[in-house]
This record gives sequence, C-alpha cells and structure tokens, in this order.
Amino acid sequence: MSATIGDQKNSLNCDPAREIVLVVDDNPANLQVLSSFLDQSCFEVWATRSGEKAIQRLDNEHLPDLILLDVMMPGMDGFETCKHLKSDPRIQDIPIIFMTALSDPAEKVKGLRLGAVDYITKPFQYEEVLVRIEHQLKLRNLTKTLITKNTELQQVQTQLIQAEKVAALGHLTAGIAHEVNNPINFIAGNLNFVEQYVQEVVDLLKLYQKYLPDPPVEIQNAIKTKDISFLLNDFSRIIQSMQVGTERVIEIVSSLNNFSRHREAGKKFANLHEGLESTLLILGHRLKANAHCQAIKLIKEYGELPPIECYPGELNQVFMNLICNALDAIEESQKNQYFEETSKYLGVIRIQTELVGERVILRIADNGSGISEADQRKMFDAFYTTKTIGKGTGLGLSIAYQIVVNNHRGKLTCHSTQGESTEFVIELPIR
Repeated sequence: MSATIGDQKNSLNCDPAREIVLVVDDNPANLQVLSSFLDQSCFEVWATRSGEKAIQRLDNEHLPDLILLDVMMPGMDGFETCKHLKSDPRIQDIPIIFMTALSDPAEKVKGLRLGAVDYITKPFQYEEVLVRIEHQLKLRNLTKTLITKNTELQQVQTQLIQAEKVAALGHLTAGIAHEVNNPINFIAGNLNFVEQYVQEVVDLLKLYQKYLPDPPVEIQNAIKTKDISFLLNDFSRIIQSMQVGTERVIEIVSSLNNFSRHREAGKKFANLHEGLESTLLILGHRLKANAHCQAIKLIKEYGELPPIECYPGELNQVFMNLICNALDAIEESQKNQYFEETSKYLGVIRIQTELVGERVILRIADNGSGISEADQRKMFDAFYTTKTIGKGTGLGLSIAYQIVVNNHRGKLTCHSTQGESTEFVIELPIR
C-alpha cells in the first residue's frame, strides 16, 4: 500500500513550490516518522512501501527531485529497484540515496555502482538526513544550471562562428561583385555602341546593294560564298544574345550584393520577394537537369506583401538554407530510386507567401524524402544533422531558427511526412 503524505498543513515559512522527495520503505513506522520530518522541513513528500509501488508511482510525467530508497525490502529490494530506475532515461538523473542498517562496505559499494549517490544509516539522525538531502539537491540543481549554461554557450558559440562565416562570405561576395561589376558594365556599355555601329555598316551595305546592284564578279562570288544575308541577320542575333548574357551577369552581381547585405546598419525595410529571387538566381543551376538528377520544378505563388522591417542579409541566409535543404532532399530521393522510377519522378519545390493580419507567412515545401518524427524533434539543435559526413554541418537549421525566432521575433516550424514531403513555415512580423 502506498500513501502520499503531502496533504498536511504546510509550514508558514515553506515555499509553495516545494521540492519533492520520494521515500520508499517497507516499515510503516520509519515511513511515517521520516515523511513527517521531511514535510516539516519544507519538502513535498511522496511515500510508498515497496520497490514495485515506487516504480508504478513514477510511471507518469510528474517526477520527484530525489529518492530515499530502503535497501532491505521484501520482493524487489532496494538494489533491484535502483537498477530498474537507472535504466529509465526519464528517471536516471534523479539522485537516489540508500537507507540501510547494513554496515558491510561491499554492500555500500554495490549500491554506489548501481547509481546511488549516497547512503543514510539507520537508525536515522534526522539532521544528517536533512543535510545529505539538501546537499544532493543542491548538486543536482547546480548540474542542471551548468547543463543549461553550457547549452547556451554552445548556441552563442555557434552563432558567433556562423556570424563570422556570414560576415566573411558577405565581404567576399561584395568584393567579387565589385570586381566583376566594372568590366561587365564596360562590356554592357560598349555592346550598345557595337549594335549601333553594326547597324550603320548594314545600312551602308544596303545602300551599296541599292545603287550598285551589279558588282564585279569577284565580289559576287564572295557574296555567294560568305552568304552575306545570313551573316548580317545572325550578327544582329549574336549581339542581342550577348546583351541578354551581360544583363544576366548584372542580375547575378546585383543578387550577390543583395545576398551579402549584413546587419551593420541595423534593421531596414526590405522586400522579401527580392531576397527570395536573389537566392533563387544564385541557386538556379541546381534546378536544372544533370547527369545524376532530373530537372526540379519551381512553383512560386507570391502574395501581395508590404516591405517588412528586418535584417535582409540574415533572412536571405535563412532562404538559402531552407531552399538548399529542399534541393538536397529531392536529390536524395532521386538517388534512392531505380532508373525507371527516377525518370517518372518530378521533384517540385513550392514557395508561397501571404499576408495575414500584421504578419507575413512564407512557406517553402518540397516533395523529397521527408523527415522522421525523431529527427524533427532535434532538427533545430546545433550540430545535429542527418546528412553524410562532409555534406552537412548541422548548423543551417539551428542558425535559421535563431535568426527567425530570436533576431526577428518570428516563428519557424516544420511539417513533414517521412518519404513524402516537407514544409517549412516562416512567420514574421511586419515591424
């Protein structure tokens, strides 16, 4: 039979949120006296008279902060109970103090090796019991604090490393864009003159044909051999294609400049669609078919969005990470299929934006390999990755989460079905 002795009247000096001690002892007198003493010492006490009942008592989400466990009990003794509790990941970090009248050092060593943190010898000295309990609870709380601080430190370290990488990438891309910008502008500007000069030469040749329709035989043979009409027409098309190419390079340079913008100047109002387009332009080569993968279809469903107050460079980094992950997932799906299946499989990335009230919603979805529920629970943890060595660092989604949630007061969530699809949803305030 188990009883919880926590319904007694609290001492006036006790904190309402008291720490919980589970006492396991088959002796009713010991259980009553010890529970009463701990209750008066401002602990919430759970009491039970067997190892089996203690295990049942812990079969829920609400757990104690410390366990006092009698060694000698009928049925499941303290050692067996301790072994069972330490095998449960939910319970294994809860400190266990054995209570025993045994003085054999071998028995104490056995208990410590099973995971107990201390021993209390019967008959009890209650002040000693209290000091040992408080000492172990303080150690546990300090350990929890240390783990929390260590996690925070890792996150800060990760952010610093990534921020340094992004800053370096920003300076590099800005430098490349600047160096490319000058010669490409020179080429683009001169192409206009080339087109003008070519047109003048063509017009002059037409005048020759008009007023000198019968040139010498040598010139007539040259015209037939060189196919002058084709050359003149094709020359114009070549210049037009060169103009398209230079405009494309100018767009890429502009996208590099947009992408590399960092937060030195603070938040500014920016158009998210421009950030998406610059990212897609940089990643455009990965959408095309190659020797290993089919072409990937891109569907853009943009709503009417106002400019939002943000760090544009950081959000571009988020877009880059999420779209790259979508591309990786589709490529992985194609690699895992047989040739016949791959030829029928069409990879699709869908990007949707909409305005809902005072917040902007952006969805990036793919029909790739999906993410398991276990991986979804850890996907935003720093350094956690399911990709092969050299393929992923485990920082992309963690940094994306920090940027969206911490730096922009937004939300980043994931909905995925393993083997079918994945959708990331970014929710951002307008300002």
